[in-house]
Amino acid sequence: MQAAVALSGRGLTPATLEAIGREAAPVAVAEDALERMRAAQQTVQRAVDEERPVYGVTTGLGHGVTTRVDPRQADDEPALRTLRGRAVCVGEPLPSEVVRAAMATRLNGLCSGGSGAGAEVALTLAAMLNAGVHPVVPRYGSIGASDLCLLAHIGLVVAGEGEAEHDGRRMRGGEALAAAGIAPAPLQLKDGLALCNASSVTAAAAALTLVRGRRLLEWAQSAAALSMEGFRASLTPIDARVVAARPAPGQEWAAAGLRERLAGGALTAPGAARRLQDPISFRCAAPVHGALHFAFELLQAAVEPELNGASDNPLVLPDDEILSTGNFHTPAIALAADATAIALAQVAAPAAERVGRLCAASLSGLPANLTRRPAGSAGMAPLQKPALALVAAIRHAAAPFAIGSSVNAESVEDDATNSALAVLRLDGQLDLLARLLALELVVAAQAVDLAAPPALGQGTRAVHARVREQVPPLEHDRPLGPEVEKVAAIVE
Repeated sequence: MQAAVALSGRGLTPATLEAIGREAAPVAVAEDALERMRAAQQTVQRAVDEERPVYGVTTGLGHGVTTRVDPRQADDEPALRTLRGRAVCVGEPLPSEVVRAAMATRLNGLCSGGSGAGAEVALTLAAMLNAGVHPVVPRYGSIGASDLCLLAHIGLVVAGEGEAEHDGRRMRGGEALAAAGIAPAPLQLKDGLALCNASSVTAAAAALTLVRGRRLLEWAQSAAALSMEGFRASLTPIDARVVAARPAPGQEWAAAGLRERLAGGALTAPGAARRLQDPISFRCAAPVHGALHFAFELLQAAVEPELNGASDNPLVLPDDEILSTGNFHTPAIALAADATAIALAQVAAPAAERVGRLCAASLSGLPANLTRRPAGSAGMAPLQKPALALVAAIRHAAAPFAIGSSVNAESVEDDATNSALAVLRLDGQLDLLARLLALELVVAAQAVDLAAPPALGQGTRAVHARVREQVPPLEHDRPLGPEVEKVAAIVE
């Protein structure tokens, strides 16, 4: 049994979210968080009783802010109406791990007390996570001025409506809760708005991307190092003294990782390199990989406040005030996600080029197309085509989202970040990059076999062995696509 992750409004990390989202770690709500939520809910109730204006509770939403509403006299449940009217997303459902991570992120935000949500809502969200009740959330509906419409689909299930998946079946939200033995949460004054007025899907997807992306970056380092072994590349560009002369962001981290993988191998000996200076795809692996490392750090810096902050509008403060905010806006996440997408494209391009250089006998000194068979054998050369196709697809997905804006709600909501779209496309890029890195590993392992160095580095030796567990050396032409897919399955 995994220990429950205690959510309190603080301390939520991307690694913790991965445990909840991908590994189904159970959650619990901290007692002090429940006390904060109860106190904040009382603040909202007092404001309503005193007929103070509270956005989204005693007024309409968006352009309806000038319309006064008395929730005590409403002919239906205003909190539930808020969710019903905004659960309008379309497209294929988000993966369950993203939905779980989003639920945990919103739950952690509620725990801060700033939302004014009741404790019952938080406890119901926690119970849903622990019982595997996952709301069906269509992919398209957020423009990055909070994930209002995406989160409304989660909120509806909390209240016993909408759709959810449970035990591998898709069903009505109320049926899923009943099957799991969970009672729907009775929604109070601000609960509907609190459930959906945040950027929890954006933040959760970004957090999952960070964890997965950093793993893939380590594989990119290993693939580049194995290619260096096969090419007999010069290691002077990753010499610590060279890197220190121009310590570009992330470059020292990447260079140190490459040196560690190559340590103990014959390539580190003086005069081991074939050429004085190699193509840029080899020579500049450290600054390129370092730039992606830097982009991930930028994304983490943008995401962490969203995981642990109060992004609500309006915000309920401990001093009995309820204030309008812009905390739901996420331009920094959109900017960092765009930077990450571009950095992924930068990493992809030289990986494909290294494949081409390894197949070129005039540059590598190895048999043409990495095969000893007679002329007419394809060898590894055809793999350059899927490599370049993957690069093209990764580059296409790198188009920026953050510079697009929009105007809606009668021009009251006149700026948007598109952060959800910017983040959600990253996982698809990572899928493509995983295949490209697998392809480079297959080609690099063949190059190493043909180069037959006296000794591989401690890291490259282990990586070569892992590739060979999946793919035998190429002796005769055969379809290599399925073998690349086998390696891609371990590149995670």
